[in-house]
Amino acid sequence: MSKKAVVIGSGFSSLSAACYLAKQGYKVSIYEKNNTLGGRARQFTKDGFTFDMGPSWYWMPDIFDNFFNDFGKKRSDYYQLDKLDPAYKIFFTDDVITIGDCMDKICLEFERIEKGSSELLRKFIAKAQDNYDIAINKIVLRPGNSPLELVSKDTITRIDQFFKTISDEVRRRFKNPKLISTLEFPVLFLGAKPSNTPSFYSFMNYADFGLGTWHPKGGMYQIIHAMSSLAKELGVSIHVNSAVEEIIVTEGKATGITIASQNIAADIVVSGADYHHSESLLAPQYRQYSEAYWEKKVFAPSSLLFYVAIDKKLKNVSHHNLFFDTSFEEHAKEIYDHPQWPKAPLFYANFPSITDDTMAPYGYETGFFLIPIAPGLTDTPALRIQYFNIILKRFEKLTDQKVSANILFREDFCINDFIEEYNSYKGNAYGMANTLMQTAFLRPKLKSKKVANLFFTGQLTVPGPGVPPALISGKLVSELIHDN
Repeated sequence: MSKKAVVIGSGFSSLSAACYLAKQGYKVSIYEKNNTLGGRARQFTKDGFTFDMGPSWYWMPDIFDNFFNDFGKKRSDYYQLDKLDPAYKIFFTDDVITIGDCMDKICLEFERIEKGSSELLRKFIAKAQDNYDIAINKIVLRPGNSPLELVSKDTITRIDQFFKTISDEVRRRFKNPKLISTLEFPVLFLGAKPSNTPSFYSFMNYADFGLGTWHPKGGMYQIIHAMSSLAKELGVSIHVNSAVEEIIVTEGKATGITIASQNIAADIVVSGADYHHSESLLAPQYRQYSEAYWEKKVFAPSSLLFYVAIDKKLKNVSHHNLFFDTSFEEHAKEIYDHPQWPKAPLFYANFPSITDDTMAPYGYETGFFLIPIAPGLTDTPALRIQYFNIILKRFEKLTDQKVSANILFREDFCINDFIEEYNSYKGNAYGMANTLMQTAFLRPKLKSKKVANLFFTGQLTVPGPGVPPALISGKLVSELIHDN
């Protein structure tokens, strides 16, 4: 008789873990508190407009392909993937940098900004590619149990890169502030300031410039749809509207979960929900990490998000757009050093309907605006409106077009919603930052130290924040369970 495994949550890491456990022969059931799957990667539609509520960047296509290949499938069996050209635009006060879909185009753009920079860029990206190969094919595939996992010939010869920062590395090579901001941007996906992120993580620059930016036709939710379809093919049962009230522990072992006062027995419990929240489902004596522990950790930002329907096609913008017309450093300080609502926030705008006509009615535009903010801030309706007006005014000026009179509707999502919808610690959006002291074995563990047969997956454990790491996290925890 197959052993039973229950998986809490239905985000990328939970779906990944469920698929791998089912492949191992477990009878797997997923329990999701919300009425749709995907966790932070949910999607909603309204009046013909389709909005991805969370992740919107598709980087590292090899990791997605590897996931489906592990089950004898191809990514193309489930969804169409298109490479974006341009990948994205970055708006400054006096210029716009366009990142093309290949190194030759990107080098031409760098050369336009700073003569001689293209040769430096090619050397920087070649080094980043080596780091990518080591990081993705070796380091991130380890479960974070021991510091020895980081010790190899490859890492020893690059030990200095763990003690220098991305900021040091970039600024040593490039002098133009626009190019510096362009190269420091990708590590924001890791949830920390470039000045606090080890230079080894330059592999994110290779993910950006070397592998490119992609879009699944129909939106990022197509990945969730694909993974849930695969899970069902593997025999996984999926239950929505099923908030877990307790993780049951019997004689030091996880033996099931409680939903709506009903106990569901299991041999293995895996939680892909927020780690802090997951431990709150345990009696205090079974929790590994205290409130003081979580309080001291560096968390990735939260976000103020706006989902906007526009009744015309926009000009002068791409699918992905970054607005760096204010100080990168000041905004970073307001997130990490002195948490507060930013005075002049950088922001991001995503218009998937520019490249995908399924995302909005004909002649209209689907818009998604994001302001990164510190977790744990006071979140009020008045502040949301205030900040939308701030960024819309700047957006109109920098892209030379009026938009405010063309907005059909707007929905917003912020800290209070992250807490309510995802039980997110302090309303963080991306998990725990990948600083040096929060890397690999220094992150919360995949396997509980206090409860047998209880495991965790997702962005607060290894490898860290981001969609590709979440897929890997699900695989790592399944392997740990297999070897348990």
